[in-house]
Amino acid sequence: MKADPAIQLRLLDLQALDAGLDRLVARRRGLPEFAVITERTAALSTVDDEVVGVRTELGDVTRAQRKLENEIELVRTRSARDSQRLESGAVANSRELENLQAELASLARRQGVLEDDALEKMEAVEGLEGQLATLAQRRADLQAEVDAVTTARDKTCAEIDAESARLRQDRAALAPQLPEALVALYERIRASSGGVGAAPLLRRRCQGCHLELSGGDLRAVAAAPADEVVRCEECRRILVRTPESGL
Repeated sequence: MKADPAIQLRLLDLQALDAGLDRLVARRRGLPEFAVITERTAALSTVDDEVVGVRTELGDVTRAQRKLENEIELVRTRSARDSQRLESGAVANSRELENLQAELASLARRQGVLEDDALEKMEAVEGLEGQLATLAQRRADLQAEVDAVTTARDKTCAEIDAESARLRQDRAALAPQLPEALVALYERIRASSGGVGAAPLLRRRCQGCHLELSGGDLRAVAAAPADEVVRCEECRRILVRTPESGL
């Protein structure tokens, strides 16, 4: 394939634009903000699961507390009624009087047990509500961090996208100025060679594979016509001769 030496040098400009675009793609993909957002979002999900668990437990304990309070109220009502009967003197039978006193004692014991249980439930409710408050603060902190990192990520991505758009615009202007067959060859090589389709020959070394040309290969390149498109014998990339090639 033939191409004017000046055109071949312009191919290096195309390669530089493509390399710049590839670097921007890699930079965008590797932004640390993505990993932070993923990690913090997972942490938020864990906190949400914990909140559901604590709220479920709180609901169970609260219902149990209300049930105990209802039972305590019933015991108090019955105890008050029995005390009123006892104090009114309406019970004259000694056996019935003993039974009433025994029932009042039993009700007092029952009330004490229920009140202890209710106190435990109240303390449990306070503890669970404290856990919810802690989880709410933790979630707020995580969300604030996600929001801040997302803002930073979006700002950086916008800058990268703007630079990518500029490079694509420059590439779109340059590529039509080069021979179609040369660009097609360059694209094929670039696709199979890690994004590098053309490289300069600098000081007898291919800048694509960074290997120094052997004496025979160097002589062959030096002997090739200036408009001949030569390729590196090692990496098969297009080898562009420059004044610094060392030929």
